[in-house]
Amino acid sequence: MRGLLRDRRGGHAQVANIELFFDLVYVFAITQIALFMRSHADAIGLVQAALLFAAVWWAWIYTAWGTNWANPDTVPVRLMLVAAMLASLIMAVVLPHAFDSRSAALVFAAAYCALQVGRSGFIVIAMLHDSPSGARNMARVTAWFGYALPLWLGGALAGPGAAQVAAWAAALAIEYTGPFALFRTPWLGRSSGADWDISGSHMAERASLFVLIALGEGIVVTGTAFAGAAGDRAAVLALLACFANSALLWWIYFDLGAERGARHIAQSDNVGRIARNAYTYLHMPIVGGVVATAVADAGLMAAPGAAATPALIGAGGLGMIAYLAALALFKRASSPRGNPPLSHLVGLALLAGVIAWWWLAGGSAIGFAAAGDGVLLIVAIWEWGSFHGGWIERIGRWRQAVTR
Repeated sequence: MRGLLRDRRGGHAQVANIELFFDLVYVFAITQIALFMRSHADAIGLVQAALLFAAVWWAWIYTAWGTNWANPDTVPVRLMLVAAMLASLIMAVVLPHAFDSRSAALVFAAAYCALQVGRSGFIVIAMLHDSPSGARNMARVTAWFGYALPLWLGGALAGPGAAQVAAWAAALAIEYTGPFALFRTPWLGRSSGADWDISGSHMAERASLFVLIALGEGIVVTGTAFAGAAGDRAAVLALLACFANSALLWWIYFDLGAERGARHIAQSDNVGRIARNAYTYLHMPIVGGVVATAVADAGLMAAPGAAATPALIGAGGLGMIAYLAALALFKRASSPRGNPPLSHLVGLALLAGVIAWWWLAGGSAIGFAAAGDGVLLIVAIWEWGSFHGGWIERIGRWRQAVTR
């Protein structure tokens, strides 16, 4: 087809309203994942939740790649996005029962495969005339989704149990390996860096918007739970702790990381590699960590005066660790020195201590949340002072002046 690709001669591909409309389904999908995690709080449930989240993220990020090339202001591309939105909605509706019911699993797998293969196939057709090399690249991507399709459907037909988990894990392993294998495909060869000529600023903006979607889940959970609570002192403290957690997670990502990452990818000569490593892969644990903390917020708001349960410690603590560790690697990629922020490394050590203390010695749920917030506050102040205020240097100069 002619005229379906973006005209990026200006450099930046603007995020269109239809893309934001598409994201609304993923607001619901994130809520469904959080619901699944709350109702499947054991080790097996954690593995299942990780697989479902990996599938949802992969469906969303590949659509973000697609709209980086395809022009969402054209009618065919808009219709494609609406169809992808419907498939995503079907996935989200049945997601909480994807490992409990064969029929729900089959619907989830069919919707997921239709979305991935159908959208990628559409991009192939859209590129055929204006970008033959891009069309070949997307044909390779479509083929790799096709490799995983029998495992998705076969796992769903196998029914609830270990076979389904193993089949879906294998399917996702194939799909997640594709970019690193450069989508090597018989008769089509393999992709190269030149095939991933995208708008870096568009990818950065899309990824940051998904982080906001995940942060919104924590706000919704907290506000909804408090609206139905008694409004006593414990509930108020829990509300403040949950809100502080969301605000600090936002600050640590958006104060420095988001802008520096966007500038780094926009100015790079290897945009495709950065988009793959920093945004396609590293943003998955960033978003996943935020979702896990939202699950912990729900547990805290449900029983604000109780002791911290293993489920709450695991969701909140490991969620913050995943978030901070992935964000440290993401910021390392755009750091002039190539180092992860020291504040994040110290924060990870402190979080490990908080988790170990509450796991072994016990304590209140509010106390655990407050301790986690305290660690995030240290990280936020440390990083802000290092890059904005220069307060560490000023304190050093002040101490030298006093001691003279």
